[in-house]
Amino acid sequence: MTTLNEQLEKYAELIVRIGVNVQENQEVFITGSVEMATLVRLVAGKAYEAGASNVHVDWIDETLSRLKYEKAADDVFTRFPEWETAKRNAFVANGAAFISIISPNPDLLKGIDSKRIGNYQKASGQGLAEFRRAIQADKVSWTVVAASTKDWALKVFPNSDSEQHAVDQLWEAIFKSVRLNAPDPVKAWEEHNATLHHKSDILNEKHFRTLRYTAPGTELTIDLPEKHIWVAASSTNANNIPFMANMPTEEVFTVPEKTGVNGYVSSTKPLSHGGNIIDGFKITFEKGRIVRAEAEKGQDILQQLVDTDEGSHYLGEVALVPHESPISQSNVLFFNTLFDENASNHLAIGSGYAFNVEGGKHMSPEELASNGVNSSITHVDFMIGSAEMDIDGVQADGTVVPVFRKGNWAI
Repeated sequence: MTTLNEQLEKYAELIVRIGVNVQENQEVFITGSVEMATLVRLVAGKAYEAGASNVHVDWIDETLSRLKYEKAADDVFTRFPEWETAKRNAFVANGAAFISIISPNPDLLKGIDSKRIGNYQKASGQGLAEFRRAIQADKVSWTVVAASTKDWALKVFPNSDSEQHAVDQLWEAIFKSVRLNAPDPVKAWEEHNATLHHKSDILNEKHFRTLRYTAPGTELTIDLPEKHIWVAASSTNANNIPFMANMPTEEVFTVPEKTGVNGYVSSTKPLSHGGNIIDGFKITFEKGRIVRAEAEKGQDILQQLVDTDEGSHYLGEVALVPHESPISQSNVLFFNTLFDENASNHLAIGSGYAFNVEGGKHMSPEELASNGVNSSITHVDFMIGSAEMDIDGVQADGTVVPVFRKGNWAI
């Protein structure tokens, strides 16, 4: 029987080889929780084995994070440390690979003043604006992966026999979602990557002008920019080195026309945001702009998100994920966007990715805006897909092509 340490060793290798594809003499920047120190150290070791010249780790302690929100002065949440900004920008300038290992407690900031949360999200978004632009233009290699920790595991598996059993269950769900249980995980990812790229190729060949969504609680049209590009799975950085931005990933996605979204859409899964849960929400759009946002749970947090800046009143991503995806079929609700977005069609409030328009990686912010790409200091995915969702693609000549039927691919 494979032990957890053996699985973590394989996972670390997958993160380094497929996730960011570390190159000789490259720097690596890892963000991870103190609770997952074992995995962070394994990833650092694998990065050095792959030729990394230096591995820097930014540690996160959620207990201290909660304490800060409870006790720190109000003005602390209205500014972002300049040295934090400079540090990340310096690693970007050196062509570092960025690995984010997440394991957030979905209820970490439950009960905290939503203004504090919103203020700090805005301040950090402004402070990391240049870093975000580098990530969204694929200037550097980056990946987001996950690790099982107690608080998150108990949220996902509340009926487990014990805390340890919950942690073990979440590890198994993570390993399954990243294909770690395949005989050759690296080969499995190469095959999965090819499958997703085949779908993006079909969508790019169709070159739809508009997408029409129909489902219970959803009647939505989304126009796409003339130069939009559907992408999936692997990307390439400024040096043409391939990497896998999200692990797991089941999506094929592009950017919507900023002012071309009309109608209303309802969420189909809870959204963990700002250390709180937002659930049962409906968003209405007119000419791209969010004109109403209603939630059964987390209304204040949802409104704080929409009001982050002007760009957060618009969409930056439209993503297609079949209801029959492995994560959806697992029937596990992860309360974490990295996983739940890969079980469902989804949209993103906020900034769009530069690489989703032709030539976008080399465009200025002004050029991206002229091509319909939204700009914001935030980017938050929310899930809208279900087994009852139909999507049609409308081409420039008016031809209507079924894209999704009953939640799954129709092309």
